[in-house]
Amino acid sequence: MNSLAVELQARAGRVTVSEEALTVDLVDGRTILVPLGWYPRLWYGTPEERNHLEIFGEGAYIHWPDLDEDLTVAGLLAGRRSGESPQSLKKWLEARQTKKQNSKALAPRAAGAGGAPGDLGPPPRNT
Repeated sequence: MNSLAVELQARAGRVTVSEEALTVDLVDGRTILVPLGWYPRLWYGTPEERNHLEIFGEGAYIHWPDLDEDLTVAGLLAGRRSGESPQSLKKWLEARQTKKQNSKALAPRAAGAGGAPGDLGPPPRNT
């Protein structure tokens, strides 16, 4: 059996992401450990975003919906780093920052004048 066939059979069973590394435990007992810096979207993600992932395609694919990142087990085994261009990453980071700023700006309004979550305060008066 050639090495490509072995790689195509490799399937993720468990995925963990630390501050420094992506670890994928394969169902056949092997473990893949790669530097998180290889995948900038994971690197810039919060721990919550990194831990919100989906394994699908019978373990062949890993998806992070909050970070719009997709990896394949075959790619990890081949040592493929992110192929995202610097321009694309910059655009993604800028959109992320804008989203974060908008969320912070809306947070005080969501608390309302009375401070109750979700209470937007009294409706505006017609004058």
